[in-house]
Amino acid sequence: MDPLIIEVALNGGTPKKRNPHVPVTPAEITADALATMEAGAAIVHSHIERFELTGDAAVERYLEGYAPVLAARPDAIIWGTVAAAKGVEARFGHYRGLAAAGMRMGAFDPGSVNLGSEGPDGLPGMSIVYSTSFDEIAGLVALVDEARLGPAIAIYEPGWLRTTLAYEKAGRLPAGAFVKLYFNGRYNFIDGKRSNIAFGLPPTQTALDAYLELLAGSKLPWAVAAIGDCVIDTGLARLAIERGGHVRVGLEDFGGERTPTNVALVEEVVALAKAAGRKIATPAEAARILGLPN
Repeated sequence: MDPLIIEVALNGGTPKKRNPHVPVTPAEITADALATMEAGAAIVHSHIERFELTGDAAVERYLEGYAPVLAARPDAIIWGTVAAAKGVEARFGHYRGLAAAGMRMGAFDPGSVNLGSEGPDGLPGMSIVYSTSFDEIAGLVALVDEARLGPAIAIYEPGWLRTTLAYEKAGRLPAGAFVKLYFNGRYNFIDGKRSNIAFGLPPTQTALDAYLELLAGSKLPWAVAAIGDCVIDTGLARLAIERGGHVRVGLEDFGGERTPTNVALVEEVVALAKAAGRKIATPAEAARILGLPN
């Protein structure tokens, strides 16, 4: 069994008022990235606080936090995310500049999903449609391939995985792909409250089995992530460790009553892996397992 890849998602839309340990400023992101790598994370993911920035402006803001990480740890696998804009170029075009600066992966979202909070009547309240059409997916494939970035593939719904597998079967999926199976838990990741409004599948063994049935015959490495819950407490991390998968953890995803640090969450996954006798992957080993472009 390959060593365990731990990816840590440092922040996302989680505000400091929900958890004071969320890194927001470039200096905080730098410090947390280096600390979580020291604790055992092979891959670090983060957002910038201004989601609307695109192009060179987004690159500059990301690099305020990323450049010191790459200077201290040239082996770092660190990646940013999409811009809050419309169209492939506006949403993802900054990847070219980040790739030139040393970023080795990029967000790859092969589908669309309804997201939202729960209203006072228990039905969907605030609503967002996070959308990537089939035409946009094709454009994203071309951009990621051109920039020689490994696709960090988010799977919000089973259909997203089926689209990914179609690209794999056709030989069109760029090298270095890493499938992250997202399971939506007890807490709404938008407002952090307990909620019945959720996307995709729940964080259960049955749901994981369903995804693994779809992945049967695929060579793509996969990881579990609990969105609006704790990937450790739900048992998903343990199941992934035992079954040869990998684990994504971090304050972007975490939902619950406690307020852990990113380092503490990484350390919890490391402890599970050690108890199971599974080695923790270094960034170099993660790059080899994923087949990241040089």
